[in-house]
Amino acid sequence: MSAVGASGGSPLLAVRSLTKLFGSFAACNAIDLDIQPGEIHALLGENGAGKSTLVKMLFGVLAPTSGQILWKGDPVRIPSPGAARRLGIGMVFQHFSLFEALTVAENIALSLSPGISLSKVAEEASRLSHLYGLPLDPKAHVADLSVGERQRIEIVRALLQNPELIILDEPTSVLTPQEADRLFETLAKLKAEGRSVLYISHRLEEVQRICDRATVLRHGKVTGACDPRQETPASLARMMVGSDVASVTAAGTNTKGDVLLEARHLSVPA
Repeated sequence: MSAVGASGGSPLLAVRSLTKLFGSFAACNAIDLDIQPGEIHALLGENGAGKSTLVKMLFGVLAPTSGQILWKGDPVRIPSPGAARRLGIGMVFQHFSLFEALTVAENIALSLSPGISLSKVAEEASRLSHLYGLPLDPKAHVADLSVGERQRIEIVRALLQNPELIILDEPTSVLTPQEADRLFETLAKLKAEGRSVLYISHRLEEVQRICDRATVLRHGKVTGACDPRQETPASLARMMVGSDVASVTAAGTNTKGDVLLEARHLSVPA
């Protein structure tokens, strides 16, 4: 798989006045967004802000009501996920679409051209998974894998399409801290190759850690853009909700009271 060279100037992907209506409700309302080559771009917002609707339009799952999507400066129509992949856009959804009874290689093969042999899929999946620090056994059955390993399948499946832009929807919500650190190393490698990442997350500390820029949505509209490294979690949260977010503190003095439950010399047969 060849690396994608980073370039300055025009965005890799841009949307202009992108709108999606469900009846009279505007899930996305005249959104403008630019994603540069070789950047990790955060998409922030509360639940219901329009993030998922936006990325589904970019990946061809939903059709825009109005507005324009530009890929490398040219207007494009993305009628299906297959069209998005051919364009160079990959996506890893928050909820995985895997068959537990099938192996890793068989699950990956389902999204590829029917002409590719399963042995070739297994070989390439193993190579890519180790290259990007996401090791997988192509012969393992999905039912036997952890949630983190299942996410690796989705990421490797996307990488096999050689994308220039990868969309990740809440990728760390199912990961342990150690697995998240490994994912961040993978994203740094993708960025170094000149690939771009659109990164959706509610975890503001990790957005500050790995993202170059952030666009904030609220009620279906863009309400701000920033360099998250120059912000604080509190200021990012304020952009997301439109007001100050009260800090959470423990109630009471945390002093010990009377014993509520006591046990002595308990045993149970093996």
